[in-house]
Amino acid sequence: MVNYPKAFIYDLDGVITDTAEFHFLAWQKLAEEINISVDRQFNEQLKGINRMDSLDRILERGFSGRIFSNTEKVALATRKNEYYLKLIESIDPSHILPGIETLLQKNKERHIKIALGSASNNASAILDKLELTSYFDYIVDASKVKKGKPDPETFTTAASALGIAPDDCVGIEDAAAGIESINKAGMFSVGIGNAQHLAAADYLVEDTAKLLFEDLIACYSKR
Repeated sequence: MVNYPKAFIYDLDGVITDTAEFHFLAWQKLAEEINISVDRQFNEQLKGINRMDSLDRILERGFSGRIFSNTEKVALATRKNEYYLKLIESIDPSHILPGIETLLQKNKERHIKIALGSASNNASAILDKLELTSYFDYIVDASKVKKGKPDPETFTTAASALGIAPDDCVGIEDAAAGIESINKAGMFSVGIGNAQHLAAADYLVEDTAKLLFEDLIACYSKR
């Protein structure tokens, strides 16, 4: 007998659309202005991490031991976000990753609730640009949680808002911090990306094009 989950909770960056490059370019521009080098290898540490935690890691890289005031950090994070917002002005439905809208449609056909669990403060605006907002029953962004990933709060907040037990939820992520967050929440974790990087996922595919609803449900039913 097929056992269907009651909710799917999607990460945004790297799952629904790929804005990781925009984040990297924005952080790199900010870092250069304060004489810190941020390369692509270091940027891997920032994936799935919220804005202030990412900033802390960058500042630690360049100013180990120096204490920045909250006012200074907010100003820097705001500047980075301004760069990011300029970069994402061009986003439209063509930037939806392969297979994702089909998966969202399958969720709706099976009356499975859909939530977004994102570390981004700009999550709602990006969904609007992608013309996907109507699919979502609830959106969790950085403003709704106190603890970012890998803490489970992002995913437990979504499940609570939907009124669904964590055990009946599927979480989808492309970052190790996100998979850890899903697992800590007691949900079925789906990873998109490198097997070594996402080894803790319950179900793993290389890219979104291989994220097929029927295959995912078959694996979920066997757990």
